[in-house]
Amino acid sequence: MAKTVIKQVQDSTQEFDQEVEEVIRLGRYSEWGRRPMKVKMRSQVAVEENIARKGKLANDVDHKEIWIKRDMNLEEREKEKVLRSEAKKKKKK
Repeated sequence: MAKTVIKQVQDSTQEFDQEVEEVIRLGRYSEWGRRPMKVKMRSQVAVEENIARKGKLANDVDHKEIWIKRDMNLEEREKEKVLRSEAKKKKKK
């Protein structure tokens, strides 16, 4: 599944699906639930290219509900949480 999504995001001249090193399912299995996947790539260039082109998934009917986000440590997640709450406050005004 991860490789098909990466193929959808990449250009026809790129082969970032070959850069996939490891795919891990996160969370517990649930018969009806969806679980996130952590995809480890061999190179940072492949990661940055896939993140930059993730908007292509919005146009694809089969992969419309798939989100691509970079992995963040606890400190980065806390900073993002603060920024989101500040943005919500500004939006309400």
